[in-house]
Amino acid sequence: QLQLVESGGGLVQAGESLRLSCAASGSIFSIMRLGWHRQAPGKQRELVADITGGGSTNYADSVKGRFSISRDNAKKLVALQMNSLKPEDTAVYYCAARSNVVREYQYWGQGTQVTVSS
Repeated sequence: QLQLVESGGGLVQAGESLRLSCAASGSIFSIMRLGWHRQAPGKQRELVADITGGGSTNYADSVKGRFSISRDNAKKLVALQMNSLKPEDTAVYYCAARSNVVREYQYWGQGTQVTVSS
């Protein structure tokens, strides 16, 4: 089992930066694929970045070059550095984890609100 808790959200102006963190508890963190998702009002939840146990990363086109995902298996942390934020980035951000052998993310945090004003 795995528990995930996000932190670091807030209200910022366009062009500023935020760093989101997700702290995990559980013994299986190091072998899980980790992802950051976001959901804005009226929109479907989307995957914005993920990282494998081996450190390979993927980004949605809308955030590529601005966001960076990283993990620290020893500390059981996954972070999302968000630079050059835009109003379109406003959403609730969730971290999640899954086994590499399943399609769906299995474990989810409670979410943290990110609001970017123009």
